[in-house]
Amino acid sequence: MRVRSRLFLLTFCIVILITSGCRRDNAASRYDTVEKTEFLMGTVVTIKVFDQDTDKGGRAAERALEKIRQIEGLMSLNIGGSEANIINEGAGDKAVRVSDDTLQVIQKGVYYGNLSGGLFDITVGPLVKLWGIGTEDAKIPETSRLEAALDLVDYKAVEIVDDAGEVFLKRPGMKIDLGGIAKGYAADEARKVLISEGIEHAIINLGGNVLTLGERFDGGPWNIGIKDPYEPSGSLLGVVRVEDKTVVTSGDYERYFEKDGRRYHHILNPFTGFPGENEIKGATIITGSSTDADALSTMVFLMGTRRGMELLESLEGVQAIIVTRDKQVFVTQGLEDEFGLQKKDYSLRQVGSE
Repeated sequence: MRVRSRLFLLTFCIVILITSGCRRDNAASRYDTVEKTEFLMGTVVTIKVFDQDTDKGGRAAERALEKIRQIEGLMSLNIGGSEANIINEGAGDKAVRVSDDTLQVIQKGVYYGNLSGGLFDITVGPLVKLWGIGTEDAKIPETSRLEAALDLVDYKAVEIVDDAGEVFLKRPGMKIDLGGIAKGYAADEARKVLISEGIEHAIINLGGNVLTLGERFDGGPWNIGIKDPYEPSGSLLGVVRVEDKTVVTSGDYERYFEKDGRRYHHILNPFTGFPGENEIKGATIITGSSTDADALSTMVFLMGTRRGMELLESLEGVQAIIVTRDKQVFVTQGLEDEFGLQKKDYSLRQVGSE
């Protein structure tokens, strides 16, 4: 069995191309770059701030990182005493009072559970633990253990008492896993910190969950490179131009292991208990909220192209790039002029085209 090393998490599926245009007043030359990097939430987190005051930029970036550290401490299952772990320990027994941050993420997770008809489910924890994908213990579960874990997956059994700030898992053995949405929330909160510090131009990158603050420092859009899903550590599939948006990708090439020539990736279908299987290789969401994009990229990946695009068309302000296994690239209409395909062996398709 071949297991992808944890170090693979350092290879992002999105690349930030910080290239400057030319303005007559040469305004871009007045900006300095402050970059801070730290390993948080199971991935490399990088914050780049562009400001005329280096000290101010440094303080803002450090405060943003501190907020991400706080969120990791609340929601990570790898940190003993985290609120997520305490909720899981109380499953079937007691409600747990949590912070506003954790409450908001769980509320959003349940919302997307409803929107997806259960394909996005924050109670997928028993399945995630059983498969162990992304760890050295990755394996195909025994059928009996898989069926037992499936019985514990049900986002509708998450009881939220808003007024009391409490969360209760109704059945013993249930486990929430906020990995499919917490990084997006952390990016959004880091952005709020930068804005409160007076920063107008920045990039926040949580292992490929990219959020851009404002326009680029020279007045143009940010150029975000989308990696080729068949060569995730190599060349780019294309570049999307965004301003004050987030770009988040989910794909079967991010974390996986291989056994007997078959790939088992980390995006699990809550109904089958197995990694999601359809024609999609990677799904990228572009919108204003990284929390939303995090959940939507997972949902679209599991739904497939047709259902995923139908969902996206019903949502305001959400764009997408879907890459299929036969190397077709579907883009929503709002990205027609903002996405440039760079690979000749891929075919660009518009949504609704035959």
